[in-house]
Amino acid sequence: MTGHDPTDAEGPSGPHEPEPQQEAFGEARWPMAGAVIAAMALTLLMPDDLRLGPRWVLPFVEGLLLVTLIAGDPGRISRRSAALRAVSIALVGVLAVGAIWSTVRLVDDLVHGGAETSSAAGLLQAGGVVWASTVLAFSLMYFELDSGGAAARAHHMPTTPELAFPQQLNVDLNATRWHPRYIDYLYLGLTNSTAFSPTDVMPLAPWAKIAMAVQSLVSLLILGLVIARAVNVLA
Repeated sequence: MTGHDPTDAEGPSGPHEPEPQQEAFGEARWPMAGAVIAAMALTLLMPDDLRLGPRWVLPFVEGLLLVTLIAGDPGRISRRSAALRAVSIALVGVLAVGAIWSTVRLVDDLVHGGAETSSAAGLLQAGGVVWASTVLAFSLMYFELDSGGAAARAHHMPTTPELAFPQQLNVDLNATRWHPRYIDYLYLGLTNSTAFSPTDVMPLAPWAKIAMAVQSLVSLLILGLVIARAVNVLA
């Protein structure tokens, strides 16, 4: 009787070989960059009294941070760097602060009267721009904060995600190598702003629950007050 060497074991289709290591999944930079550029354009379209600072300030800061990210990690998002991570969080923070500031100013104008509240068309346009800005800002926040950010997700998806997508909740989908992309977070931001609650993506981490709750309240304020005021003006 000869000894058994585990390295000589054969499976049904031949000698057993170690599975190749999964390569890093780097998402393309352009969807995220496009969302930032769209947010910058929406800032330029806002009425002056709804914008934080002069017309050029926020777009300039956001553009500078975006260029820094692209220069540090062009093409696909896969480079793990504390400096780039700080720049990404700073960019998301600027977008979120700008969107929330515009929401507060819009609500104040609706309550006390403002230049854009006298016209239904102007009010709906201003409200739509602010609402779209919040959707983009929060979608980028989810994109950057979920599971350590896009660069971290490119190398390793945690077994317990902070935002659980259907592909991660349903084992029947067999999506073991599935990674969320920016479009998934944009869809999350859009549905959370219209349904005011989770639809198909479940927040598991405390920060995710707080962020989604804040976005729902912000969206409810914008849509509820703007539509009510516009109907009142038309009447």
